Amino acid sequence: MRKWIVLAILVIGVYAGYKYLYHEHRDVKSEDAIYSLTATEIYNEFKEAPVVSQKKYLNKTIELSGSISEKNETEITIDDKAFCQFSNILNKKPALNSKIKIKGRFIGYDDLLEQVKLDQCIIN
Repeated sequence: MRKWIVLAILVIGVYAGYKYLYHEHRDVKSEDAIYSLTATEIYNEFKEAPVVSQKKYLNKTIELSGSISEKNETEITIDDKAFCQFSNILNKKPALNSKIKIKGRFIGYDDLLEQVKLDQCIIN
């Protein structure tokens, strides 16, 4: 009887550990943006208070707007201040200097390039 109790506890522990390590991934497409602002606004927040801004936005779904300054198949840069990485190749090919709104997960601020970084982006 004692072996069954130990076995049951072991099975429950392994299951809980598995669920903790391999939880479901976020689907940013289905999430609503918590913050909606321009690339220049968020950039200025990081210039004024980087630590506070990092805590405010880290791992949150945000929506940024501005003009496209650089682009390639899976990445767009907005106003040279926000780098947006897409999970897939872009089907729509927006033109340089056109206005755009992008939703994505904030992953950090790059001090060297002085850019806000987003991943899992989609064009709104």
